Amino acid sequence: MRYVSFEKNGNDETIVRRTRKIMLPSLKKATYAAKCMFFGCLAVAAVNAFATPSVIPTGVTASVPGKAYDCDVLFTGADHKTYLIDIKGNVVKQWDVEGFPARIVEPGLVNGKKGVLGAQLSAAEVKDGPAGTGVVPGQPALYRNKSVGLVDWEGKTIWQWGNQAPGGAARQHHDWAVLPNGHMLILANSSYAIPGFGKRVMLDDVICEVDAQGNIVWTWKASDHLNEFGFTPAQLSDIKQKSAVDYLHTNDMQVLGPNRWEKAGDSRFAQNNIMISSRDSNFTAIISRETGKVVWRIGPDYPSRNDFRPEITPRPVDQISGQHDAHMIPKGLPGAGNILLFDNQGEAGYPPVELEVTGGSRVLEINPVSKEIVWEYTGASSGDANWSFFSPFISSAQRLPNGNTLIDEGVSGRFFQVTPQGEIVWEYVSPFKGEAPVPPTPGHPKAISNWVYRIQGVPLDWVPSDKFSTSISQN
Repeated sequence: MRYVSFEKNGNDETIVRRTRKIMLPSLKKATYAAKCMFFGCLAVAAVNAFATPSVIPTGVTASVPGKAYDCDVLFTGADHKTYLIDIKGNVVKQWDVEGFPARIVEPGLVNGKKGVLGAQLSAAEVKDGPAGTGVVPGQPALYRNKSVGLVDWEGKTIWQWGNQAPGGAARQHHDWAVLPNGHMLILANSSYAIPGFGKRVMLDDVICEVDAQGNIVWTWKASDHLNEFGFTPAQLSDIKQKSAVDYLHTNDMQVLGPNRWEKAGDSRFAQNNIMISSRDSNFTAIISRETGKVVWRIGPDYPSRNDFRPEITPRPVDQISGQHDAHMIPKGLPGAGNILLFDNQGEAGYPPVELEVTGGSRVLEINPVSKEIVWEYTGASSGDANWSFFSPFISSAQRLPNGNTLIDEGVSGRFFQVTPQGEIVWEYVSPFKGEAPVPPTPGHPKAISNWVYRIQGVPLDWVPSDKFSTSISQN
């Protein structure tokens, strides 16, 4: 039996993760009764040892200099504030806005200005239908936003959109992007009756391109493309009869960007095409910006997994369930052109797919042409049980310039970097808590959590040069 402890080794930047053995007595000559007594006590001890601890370490809990990539990390905490932390866990900057997600804007897209990020800027109740997509499928929306926009380092709003939106509210959820032309691409909700779903008002996922003046110049609606997502007639019937109005729960929308496949002549991967992900339906797809049609897809159906079969790469993509943050690794990074996603292995699918009993979450890198998994991270990659790494919803993964992958295990607010070999070389647990995105239990206090939807590794030079020394010295 093993347990893990954390301890500084004298260098403030290094925290050593130690594994110790607990020696067990030999049972070869023990009586049957003695064996029963021993294993009964051991079972009780195991329950106590592995129950959720009442005190959880926060901040930086592991760091390996020379292996961890030095970058800042941006995220919105469970307290609905946005933070930029450095690799030592210091808060470099705090903004009193929240993002779904919070994300930096490349200076080249805002006239060279550093320190600009996107976020939701104001909230409003939606009166013309369902409130919006929640963080947890089927649960009420936490982010009932009226406007989305950009703020600078000091928190001043420099652009926003909402009043010009249909119904006077942006209703943005899960994703957004600033395009090379300066326009903003927004994933949002719209409420109306959808043909085939009866008379009830449904929550549709729409993508809007909005120009600098707030005009919508391009729109795409998921409900117009239901026959392109790979559903069988039985699955499509199941979807149309689903009681929840958020029938797809699209949780991701990212522009592909320049890539080697487009350069080789494969138009499916045109750099302005858009990748989307439906959590509830288990598919990830690319839509053509030119036609709006689906031109590439994995899911919603996959070959099954096996708990006890060695998972060797490369291999065909197997059962994904409830995935998040699907995107093409940008040009210039290790693995560029491949798709990286967080495979939650949470309940999802029409009907819900069978999941592994001893499974956990996975981070998958997929070759989009061969549709093979070429790299993956699981709990076992770090020498732990698969179930030691698990987040049934939210979460993200990002490839870093040195080849490490930055992972957000969202439900536990745990961020960590892993090497290509699976070694954990940096780890941080968010100390920022707030209400958990679940309904309260009658007669009990509201659940509190440090959950984090998505994180972003940020280059050190994104911080305005005249703010850097001041920001660090305050922490």
